[in-house]
Amino acid sequence: MPVDADPEDLARDGESDAPAEDALPINELFHSLQGEGRLAGVPSVFVRTSGCNLRCWFCDSYHTSWEPSHAWLDLDEIVAEVETYGAEHVVLTGGEPLLHDESVSLLDRLDAAGYHTTVETNGTIYRDAPIDLASVSPKLASSTPSAELVEDGSPRPDGEPVDAAAAERHEADRLDLDVLARLVETYDTQLKFVVTGPDDMPEIDRLVERVRDAASATVADTDVLLMPEGTTRETLDGTRETVAELALDRGYRYTPRLHVDLWNDAPGT
Repeated sequence: MPVDADPEDLARDGESDAPAEDALPINELFHSLQGEGRLAGVPSVFVRTSGCNLRCWFCDSYHTSWEPSHAWLDLDEIVAEVETYGAEHVVLTGGEPLLHDESVSLLDRLDAAGYHTTVETNGTIYRDAPIDLASVSPKLASSTPSAELVEDGSPRPDGEPVDAAAAERHEADRLDLDVLARLVETYDTQLKFVVTGPDDMPEIDRLVERVRDAASATVADTDVLLMPEGTTRETLDGTRETVAELALDRGYRYTPRLHVDLWNDAPGT
């Protein structure tokens, strides 16, 4: 169920006037195959919230971050829609779903109903919730809209000029080592990195070691997933082989973007 709503700007902290206390800003709710990570290929219901505290230049869901759009749905409506699909797995994604207090309430409801839940998060916010798999995607320096992008007026994913203030906020907020360590310690976690090329690897390797040093839980090489950057088949054709070789060299896990391979950049997939 793609949610077509008039665009509303969500505050950076994810707060906005909602029609009910138990409502979430939902951009999309649909049934598809999980395209990334350990559970790639598993039929899942995706609940995509709107609103994000970061501004990755390559964001593949800019309609939840750069230009948030959504409809407010209460938890009863969301759970009822999830139930219509008959899937056992639910993916709570965004934007950044953990911005919203009611995401915890939704996860409580889904857990009580027996669903396996994956939460796709950028790893900057911790919540105490029943999460079966925390799919944590720390953002690298290459995710920040560069000074060149800002100065040249190069387009954001939605076609508008890059905002210098947004770039500065993103760079300041994109990593929180304490939160990353706590997520790893609390939940079954996969660390999923979007890789633009070999130049990203020194930063990834350093960050993995920093998380290992900070966390009391073990982070195995196979918990580290490398995913090629790209939102279209054409882009992935130029990156997937390089990223696969980087994963092979380090003993990390390679993850495809199965939904892009199958459906290109179609919404609701």
